Amino acid sequence: MSQQDKEPRGRVLIVDDEKVILDLTAIILKNRGYQVYTALSALEGLEAIEKERPELVLLDYMMPNMDGLTALKEIRRSYSDTYVIMFTGKGSEEIAVELMKAGASDYILKPFNNQDLVERIESVLKLRGIELQNRALLSERERLLAEIADWNRELERRVQEKSEALRRAQAEVVQSEKLASLGYLSAGMAHEIRNPLNSIALFVQLIKSGLDEHERLDYVEKILKEVDRIDNILAKLLDASKRPKFEISEVRVDRVLEHTLDAFTPQLRQKRIRAVTDFKSIPPAIKADPMEIEQIFTNLFLNSIYVMPEEGTLAVELEGDEQWITVRVSDTGPGIPPENLPNIFDPFFTTNSRGTGLGLSVVLRIVKTYKGKIEVEKSDSSGTTFLVRLPLAPPR
Repeated sequence: MSQQDKEPRGRVLIVDDEKVILDLTAIILKNRGYQVYTALSALEGLEAIEKERPELVLLDYMMPNMDGLTALKEIRRSYSDTYVIMFTGKGSEEIAVELMKAGASDYILKPFNNQDLVERIESVLKLRGIELQNRALLSERERLLAEIADWNRELERRVQEKSEALRRAQAEVVQSEKLASLGYLSAGMAHEIRNPLNSIALFVQLIKSGLDEHERLDYVEKILKEVDRIDNILAKLLDASKRPKFEISEVRVDRVLEHTLDAFTPQLRQKRIRAVTDFKSIPPAIKADPMEIEQIFTNLFLNSIYVMPEEGTLAVELEGDEQWITVRVSDTGPGIPPENLPNIFDPFFTTNSRGTGLGLSVVLRIVKTYKGKIEVEKSDSSGTTFLVRLPLAPPR
């Protein structure tokens, strides 16, 4: 292979206002296999660097218009991959220190020895190769560290998602166990308490029929009301723990919502609460017991109306897709305190002094019967939103 056919050893730009030195240096380097560019001024040299991007610049220190030191600083600022060896006819230590501080890789005194020049160039180009390789390795290291950081964040996100899913699953298991335990408790309580209650009710009725005194009659009326109240609690307890008699038919959830809202018209008017419905789509009918589906929303509407001040808003949103019917019931009440959220579906848990704490337990039992889901989607000072999802396919 001839000298002309070989790959150049590197691209070198020579910048010197003395044409004799420029041409002589160019000949020396071309004979050594370098691809050489030349410039007679610093400005011309900067233009050549922008166009050719040489690996190395041989730059004269003393030049008119823009001197070598100014040009050196500009090269190091704008072309960090281009290294610079300075030519200088002044061999003072101060100039050498100044040039090295400004970013020169080496400097050569004029007149120079040809072999020394070539050796200096080879040394700087070798140093350049090592430094560029180190720079690339550092860049790759930063890239890999950033990638590892992204992986760690993604892993943390996935762990958090799985942990949250596990927490919800555990909460559902615990809730199911509570309801199962409640079933045994309520069945025993109903059997042991209802019989004496029936006897008491009969006895009180006999007393009532034979009394004329107004005060005693009033007292008896109160006893009967309390008996009814206890019996009602037992009934709700049974509803919360096990499914009562039911009849499956085609149920349109949109119609159940409208019918249930209509039933609350007196309460809504009394508190001047505005009911807003947003039926984004009308899902098809599902196979369910209409009374059970109505009971879900009766309890949710009742809770919302109770917690809202006057002139609040009760919003009901309905939508469906190919798998689920989704209903959101929102109110403008004060929200559920965060410490109460884990307990709202627990039997007997209530913040209503007149409530039994069984309403949401009944709702949970019915929703689970149909393989659905219920959760508090939002609760803050602006209000609470319950999300109910019922599958379109019948439960197996």
